[in-house]
Amino acid sequence: MTRRANEKLIGALRRAIGDQQLHMLYQPKVDLADGRLVRVEALVRWEDRELGTVEPSRFVPLAEEHGLIDDLTQWGLRTILRQWLDWREQGIDTQIAFNISALSLQHLDFPDLVERMCRALEVPTERLVLELTEGATQPLVKLMDTLTRFRIKGIGLAIDDFGTGYSSLMQLRQLPFTEVKIDQAFVADASQTSDCRLIIKAISDLAHGLGLTATAEGIETAEQLRLVREVGCDVGQGYLISPPIGPEALAPWKQAFTAQWRKLIADEPLALRRDVEADALGER
Repeated sequence: MTRRANEKLIGALRRAIGDQQLHMLYQPKVDLADGRLVRVEALVRWEDRELGTVEPSRFVPLAEEHGLIDDLTQWGLRTILRQWLDWREQGIDTQIAFNISALSLQHLDFPDLVERMCRALEVPTERLVLELTEGATQPLVKLMDTLTRFRIKGIGLAIDDFGTGYSSLMQLRQLPFTEVKIDQAFVADASQTSDCRLIIKAISDLAHGLGLTATAEGIETAEQLRLVREVGCDVGQGYLISPPIGPEALAPWKQAFTAQWRKLIADEPLALRRDVEADALGER
């Protein structure tokens, strides 16, 4: 991207934040034991009149680089907290997860700011989960106090895309996460390769050993859903369950998915049993 194009995009993003041109979509996450809605992930979307659809992978790094990430983060938090209130009036009480930049955590008062925003709208802090990508955990180790203050305030912390970065297991143990999100690359290949199934199970067992929730991302087929259930994942997310949807669609989705759940988990696979039998026979 040329410098001039960058400047145009930065200016458009600044206006979009100020003029409320951004919007949120929400992807449901369900308890893999019973299909119950337990959380939604809030995803920022930008449709610009001139630029068209601008992907987060394009505008979020620019926001970080040009000092707009705090404005973007605060807009996002205000939006999802107000949305939680709307859902509560509809009888839907769920957690909301929102991805934040490691740069925001460099502000010592950021946990206090988030807590004040929750209190101002009377949203329990326990209903909020902040997600951070695994690649960000290296600098986050230096921000242990900030992360710990979030946990003291009851705000959950999830490590996203786990298994694709380079953070050590020691860092995972040190940082006060509440949830590990297993990268969708492993889930995508779980029905084809036993290695991916074993990796998912290992991460899930590790999470449970550390007192964390294990979430499987990118579930797109019924077989993948059954496999991640079988290996012990707690929560599932992906297009089979639901694509990202508008806030008004959550209630109808919840009703429809509840009716669909039993059909999705019917005929549980015997993938792990087959692996064990193959090992015993020396076929792998």
